[in-house]
Amino acid sequence: MLNQTFLDRLKKDYHIEFKNLDLLKQALTHSSYANEHPHWVGNYEKLEFLGDAVLELAISDYLYRNFRDLHEGELTRFRSNIVRTEGFSKFAEELGLKDQIFLGKGEENNGSRNRKALLEDVFEAFNGALYLDQGMDKVVDFLKIAVFPHIQQGEFNSARDYKSELQEQLQVNGSVEISYEVTNSVEVPPFFEVQLVINGQKFTKGTGSSKKKASQEAAKKYLEQQED
Repeated sequence: MLNQTFLDRLKKDYHIEFKNLDLLKQALTHSSYANEHPHWVGNYEKLEFLGDAVLELAISDYLYRNFRDLHEGELTRFRSNIVRTEGFSKFAEELGLKDQIFLGKGEENNGSRNRKALLEDVFEAFNGALYLDQGMDKVVDFLKIAVFPHIQQGEFNSARDYKSELQEQLQVNGSVEISYEVTNSVEVPPFFEVQLVINGQKFTKGTGSSKKKASQEAAKKYLEQQED
């Protein structure tokens, strides 16, 4: 059953009352729980798919209207900063979704409730459910309270952290060994060449005036290859 205190908070703090509570219940349900309860409403996966698109459109529209001095590439990077796992998982925690997720016993025992990737998925599913229940305007009204103020406060203006993004992406399904090995360096002027190594296998190289910058470049190249 859905927690009444959570439902009351949605109404009080976010002005949200779901007409179809089964949609909300589905958005909060991991497949492991649905598998253990055959007559349940299903799991969040399709709602996550929908919510991802809804959030991308709503956030893109907001950035387009409110940051008119930025060109297309800057807007794209800005949006990427916002929709990263780190951002969406933070919004999910603030909304109180973490404690409301229906998890199977195995996932619960494995500590999945604390996984940022899971919180990101549920946040997207929540917005997909809200969209189906009450439409795009209601999603935007919710984002005006839960997300847009964070953007206005400049929380996502910093440069993209490619190393953290890569780590989040690779470790979604479990532990992965990631290292950055210096393959060449010069003291004056400072120059570093670094290679990304994942589970002992060598991948992209990056260069920069410090090991940190070179590592970021190596991670960036890897992520760009995965997007191609």
